[in-house]
Amino acid sequence: MTVTATPVDEPEQLEPQAAPVSRASRWAGRLLPAAAAALSGVLLYISFPPRTLWWLALPAFAVFGWVLRGRGWKAGLGLGYLFGLGFLLPLLVWTGVEVGPVPWIALAAIEAVFVALVGAGVATVSRLPGWPVWAAALWIAGEAARARAPFEGFPWGKIAFGQADGVFLPLAALGGTPVLGFAVVLCGFGLYEVVRLVVEGRRSGAALHRATAAVAALSVVVPVLSAFASRGLVSDKAEVGTATVAVIQGNVPRLGLDFNSQRRAVLDYHAKETERLAAEVKAGKVEQPDFVLWPENSSDIDPFANDDARAVIEQAATAIGAPISVGGVVERDGKLYNQQILWDPEKGPTDTYDKRQIQPFGEYLPLRSVIGAINSEWTSMVRKDFSRGTDPGVFTMDGAKVGLVTCYEAAFDWAVRSEVSDGAQLISVPSNNATFDRSEMTYQQLAMSRVRAVEHSRTVTVPVTSGVSAIIMPDGKITQKTGMFVPDSLVQEVPLRSSQTPATKFGVLPETLLLLVAAGGLGWAIGAGVRGRRAGGV
Repeated sequence: MTVTATPVDEPEQLEPQAAPVSRASRWAGRLLPAAAAALSGVLLYISFPPRTLWWLALPAFAVFGWVLRGRGWKAGLGLGYLFGLGFLLPLLVWTGVEVGPVPWIALAAIEAVFVALVGAGVATVSRLPGWPVWAAALWIAGEAARARAPFEGFPWGKIAFGQADGVFLPLAALGGTPVLGFAVVLCGFGLYEVVRLVVEGRRSGAALHRATAAVAALSVVVPVLSAFASRGLVSDKAEVGTATVAVIQGNVPRLGLDFNSQRRAVLDYHAKETERLAAEVKAGKVEQPDFVLWPENSSDIDPFANDDARAVIEQAATAIGAPISVGGVVERDGKLYNQQILWDPEKGPTDTYDKRQIQPFGEYLPLRSVIGAINSEWTSMVRKDFSRGTDPGVFTMDGAKVGLVTCYEAAFDWAVRSEVSDGAQLISVPSNNATFDRSEMTYQQLAMSRVRAVEHSRTVTVPVTSGVSAIIMPDGKITQKTGMFVPDSLVQEVPLRSSQTPATKFGVLPETLLLLVAAGGLGWAIGAGVRGRRAGGV
């Protein structure tokens, strides 16, 4: 009698204990990947300037690959969004310095949608042979989309821009930011695949499939070897002589958006710093510059319409005895332009360049009526939209051809490449970061200019109203830089170069090829899934 009761009682005691364990496991299975996705995004952010921890991008993508591999596209979409938020929220926090958290959070939330779509794509191709290649190409496809839409795109946060101090940087000269970014992402995904195969091999005791192991190893080795092989494309030697350049940082009277209320003071500060430099040149303390570069918005008073502003600039140009590139805000035919003006000490203004890639919500306001209905204060910050320029800007300054890439334009591949293709022997990136306080923005932008220097093998100067201003050699090294929110000037003899790197010559071709790779991998994975479902149905 007692023997038959025992097996009946035991299950009754075990059932209530098993249910909580199962529930906890399910929660852990959901929360762990989500937390890992968000934290790996934060890790990617930490790899970006002003920190020099570029190598953290590799484990960031390795963890992201672990999170996504083998999952469905819907899970990939959600996990990709968490990864995007973990990366972009801290990276773009500077966008809310003066306007509050709503625009910052909205921008990061919208940009993270592109990363979510990439996550869905990576999850879809993650079962394919050689999946790190397809996955890395999909990431570059996501960057290409972000650089073009919405509102003419927002390329900030390209993986390439976090690699100014890294071993992969020479790849920028080979194929621009798409190839540099592809190599980093491929190496990260490949790193995870190598670890996965080793761990699975030890658990099962089975020998690794040679082809699979070879592809995984090559995903790590090839990007590194390619980077070292591309070092021969990087040079800081002069090809068409040298030029002595002066970079002026005049500073601003106050931080934040309100600096514009003292536009005359900003102009006076830059003229004063130029005249101070002229005095040092006359005293023999500093070499006479061949030309002088002022930052964006150094004269927000239109010198074509205001005689007092014109007189201040002419006085500074006469004092230094060299042409000046002046950043002005001018009105022409009833339209506003963010303009660089070539000011000769004897002839006055002789050439202009109108900024082509203007900043949404900063220089023009998309959906003005909708935004005004939400918050009228936002529309008052951009009372009148700026108009776009149409032509590249290359100034001939004392015989040197200087390509102008105004601030925000440095983030766009085409805007920089067009100046070099148009004959620029040196690139200047006049900027105004005063509206972003002492945030990381200025360092992120400086890193972009370092990548552009290597990409096109050109000296890059960065004159900024409030810093950090810098002079960058064609190999990406900073030779001089200023502090933030101090008046200063930099004078240096720099190499002028005329040859074009493969990245300059190839143009959009590398990006186009990577987009085709991404499309091919995605098509293969979707087709395989459809065939599998049909076979299962039969």
